Amino acid sequence: MLDTVIRGGTVVDGTGAAPRRADIAIRDGRIVAIGEVTEDATEVIDATGRMVIPGVIDAHTHYDAQLMWDPSASPSSNHGVTTVIAGNCGFTLAPLRPTPDEAQYLQEMMSRVEGMPLPALRMLDWDWETFEDYLGRFEGKVAVNAGWLVGHCAIRRYVMGPDAVGGEASDEQVEAMVAELRKAIEVGALGWSFTTSGSHSDGDGQPVPSRWASESEMLAMATEVGRHEGTTLEGIVPGCLDRFADDEIELLASLSAAARRILNWNVLTVDSREPGRAARQLAADDVARAKGGRVVALTMPVLVPMNMNFSTFCGIWLLPKWEETLRVSHEERRARLADPEVRAMLLEASHSPDAGVYRRLADWEDYVIGDTFAPENEGLAGRVVGDIAAERGAEPFDTLLDIVVADDLRTILWPAPKDKDPESWRLRTEVWNDDRAMIGGSDAGAHLDRMCGATFPTRFLGDMLNGRKLVPIERAVQLITQKPAELFGLVGRGTLVEGNFADIVVFDPETIGSENARLVADLPGDCVRLTAQSYGIERVLVNGTTVIVDGEPTGATPGTVLKSGRDTVTVLP
Repeated sequence: MLDTVIRGGTVVDGTGAAPRRADIAIRDGRIVAIGEVTEDATEVIDATGRMVIPGVIDAHTHYDAQLMWDPSASPSSNHGVTTVIAGNCGFTLAPLRPTPDEAQYLQEMMSRVEGMPLPALRMLDWDWETFEDYLGRFEGKVAVNAGWLVGHCAIRRYVMGPDAVGGEASDEQVEAMVAELRKAIEVGALGWSFTTSGSHSDGDGQPVPSRWASESEMLAMATEVGRHEGTTLEGIVPGCLDRFADDEIELLASLSAAARRILNWNVLTVDSREPGRAARQLAADDVARAKGGRVVALTMPVLVPMNMNFSTFCGIWLLPKWEETLRVSHEERRARLADPEVRAMLLEASHSPDAGVYRRLADWEDYVIGDTFAPENEGLAGRVVGDIAAERGAEPFDTLLDIVVADDLRTILWPAPKDKDPESWRLRTEVWNDDRAMIGGSDAGAHLDRMCGATFPTRFLGDMLNGRKLVPIERAVQLITQKPAELFGLVGRGTLVEGNFADIVVFDPETIGSENARLVADLPGDCVRLTAQSYGIERVLVNGTTVIVDGEPTGATPGTVLKSGRDTVTVLP
C-alpha cells in the first residue's frame, strides 16, 4: 500500500528532460515509482492538466528568526519552495553568549542589516548558546527543509565580545573562532558565511564584526570548512552590488581555493545600460578556477521591487552624506527634510560620482508613490512623482519630500526599475545558462517591510510558460531545483527520480503566478511585512507530506533540519 499517488500529471522532473505524463508513487517520504502506477494508495492526488515538479530550493534566505514564529516559511512555501538555506551574509543568531547585552547586540544588528523588525526579534526567548542549541529549536517543527551556514559575525562576537568591533583578532582569538566554526559544522552547519560589505553596519552604526577580520583570519575559517564533508562557503564583498575590485576577486578566489569548496555570492544584477558588469562579476570564477576554487554568482530571474521610506533605515541612507543627515531624532529629521538648504545638499550628493551603485536610487522623478497617510496626500498612491511635480510646477525632489514631510515621513516610495528592457532580459537569459551563475538571492525572511523576493518561483515559472518564454519550462524548472541542489550537494533532492525525497509541487500551468506584494501586520509585536499569495499552486509536499493546499499552509511540519555530511556530500570546485 502506497502512502500517496500523484496521478495523471505532466511531470517536469528537474533534470532538464522534456515534460511527460506520469504518475508518482510515494511511500515513507520518498518517491518509489514514476510512470504508470496501479498500486493502491491512502491518498490519491488528481494532477490531470497540472504540472508536477520538484520542490524549489531557495539558496539565499534569512529565515533565521522567522522560522521560530512561522514554521511554514511563508510566503516561500506558498510559492513552491520546499528547501531553504539560511545563515547567509555572515549573519546567524548563534553562537550567542547567554546575556541580555549580547542578545540585544544581535537583535539590533539583524534589525539594521537584514530588516527584521526589532519588536518581533525581542519577543523570541533568546535562550540558546551553541549552534547545536539553536538548530535544536527547529527539529520536527518546520514545514520546509532548512539548512544553515554559520555566520562569521556571530562567531566573532561570541569569541571576542565587544572587541569584535574595532580591530583585528589575536592568534589565540582566531584559533578560538576556528574552534567554534568546527563545533558548528560538526553539529550540522552547512558551512561558513561572511561579509566585508560597506553597507553592513550594526545597531550602533559601526561596521559589523566580520568587517574587522584580517584576510588571514578569513583564510583560517575557510580552511577549516574544507576539513568537513558536505560543506560550502557564502560571502558578500562591497563589489557584489556593482563591480568587483581586483582585490575582492582575489579574496573570493583565495577563500574558495583554501577551502576547496564552492563559494556563492549575492547578488548579480543584469542591466543593458551596464553591459560589461555581468562579465566582470562572472570573471571572479575564472580566477578562482585557476587557483583550484569556484565562485558562483547568485542572480534573480525576476525583478524584485524594494520600497523606501524616510522614517526608518533603508537604501537611500547609503547615498553620500545622507546617513549623517538622517541619523537624528524623528522630529529633527522631518525638520531637516523640510529645509531647502538641506534638500539641495541631499539632491546634489545623491547624483555625485561617490554615490556609486546607489545612484540608481536617485531617479527621484521616477518614484511611484505607495501608501500615504495625510489628507493632503489623498489620491497620490500609485502615481509617479514626476507627473505630480509637473502638475504642481515644482521640482521632482522637492515634490517627493513635500509628500513625505506631510505624511510625517511614513510615505511608502517605490523606485521604478530601469532594467526591464528586452536587451536586459536577453542578457539575463545568457547569465542563467552560464555555469558561473545560479538562480537565487530572494533574501526571503529579511527586509520584511521593504521587499518580497520569496515569490520568485511562481513569477519565474509563469513568465516562462505564459509570458516572455525565454527558456523552455524544463530548463526553467532545472534552474531552480536540480542546479541549486547540486551546488550544495543536497542528497536526494532537486529532482523527481525514484529513491529521492518526495519534495513535490503540483501547479496549474495556465494560472501559475503571484499576486502583487501587500503590507500585512501579522508578525509578533504587530509588526508589518510584505507578502503575496500565489496563483496556481495546488499542492506542495515536503518529504511526502502535504504542507500547502491551494496556496494555504496545512500546519504540517515534516521538514528536515539539513545537516552537513548527513544530508549533503562534498562538491569539489
